[in-house]
Amino acid sequence: MEFEKVRDIIVETIGCDAEQVTLTASLADDLGADSLASVELVMALEEAAGITIDDADVANLKTVGDIMDYLAAHKA
Repeated sequence: MEFEKVRDIIVETIGCDAEQVTLTASLADDLGADSLASVELVMALEEAAGITIDDADVANLKTVGDIMDYLAAHKA
């Protein structure tokens, strides 16, 4: 999934500005995602990518770059 699509999902789910979404941005620290927003983000990414993200993997998705890497490795 391309970065722009992931960025749009993050902006819509978390409610941050698109300019804040960079590969090194921390979901919690930089973008302000709380636990509920993180769950909603994972669900939105799963739906958009047509995959299921294991709970064990969710804990490792701390930055936008982590999400991009995960999605690239787990293409549906």
